[in-house]
Amino acid sequence: MNAESLGVFCELRPRLFGIAYRMLGSAAEAEDVVQEVWLRWQDADRESVEDPPAFLAVVTTRLAINVAQSARVRRESYIGPWLPEPVDTSVDPTVGAERGEALELAFLLLLERLNPTERAAYVLREAFDYPYREIAEILRLSVVNVRQIVTRARRRLTAERREPIDRLAHRRLLTTFLDAARTGNVGALEKLFAADVVSSSDGDGLRGSAKFPVLGAARVARFVVAFGPRFWPGTTLTWVEVNGHPGVLVSRDGDGIALLTVEASTAGIHHLLWILNPAKIAAFERSRGRPVLSADTEGGGRP
Repeated sequence: MNAESLGVFCELRPRLFGIAYRMLGSAAEAEDVVQEVWLRWQDADRESVEDPPAFLAVVTTRLAINVAQSARVRRESYIGPWLPEPVDTSVDPTVGAERGEALELAFLLLLERLNPTERAAYVLREAFDYPYREIAEILRLSVVNVRQIVTRARRRLTAERREPIDRLAHRRLLTTFLDAARTGNVGALEKLFAADVVSSSDGDGLRGSAKFPVLGAARVARFVVAFGPRFWPGTTLTWVEVNGHPGVLVSRDGDGIALLTVEASTAGIHHLLWILNPAKIAAFERSRGRPVLSADTEGGGRP
């Protein structure tokens, strides 16, 4: 592979990862997709490829659709709530996106309600601003059909999404929550929550993780206080950035045991997201050191 072809791939790799990650909600699966795209790029007749960025976007999207279809079946056997696999966005704030709003964990969770083709159309248009014509070619649909899919998806997702608060207010709420949770202050917790707050614990059957979402301000407050005595002692908290939002990595004896972030609006915290699955915590910690690729990478193997 010549330096020019390698440079093209390295330059586009963040965008390819960003497309796959938003479609799959899993950094590990997105990396696998990008690796397969890299292999196909090596094997392609590159001299006949008139538009390399378009070619790579097509391969990435179609591979991600295939993975998303099989992932839906696998997630049906997941024990307890499934949450997207988080990534640290402090180094690469948009993970290759031109618009970052489709990166938040809660929004990735909403995207799961769309079928893979709908998700691809929405992500390509709303997160990466692809023209409808190009999306239609990627998905093998008419431009009219793609416009309709994106419009319906946008309407559906907008109706379910709340107006977010700014970053400073978000961190302030999470800080206050941590103080109240660690001291067992039920009343203070209830004041922080929206009336319809939800607590989701993604542990895939891990002992001690809730197998069902907990709903309502009073119930969530009591739930948080109940597990506190066996959860918080001996832990250290590290502030991190989780998909564009402030979050906290909870560690014990140097090992991450939980990753916590919240979704909040002017009504208060409306979603507590607890990542307890060790594999997802490990993947998040790997993402904190994800290397930035350059055209200096040698050809062959993993780029």
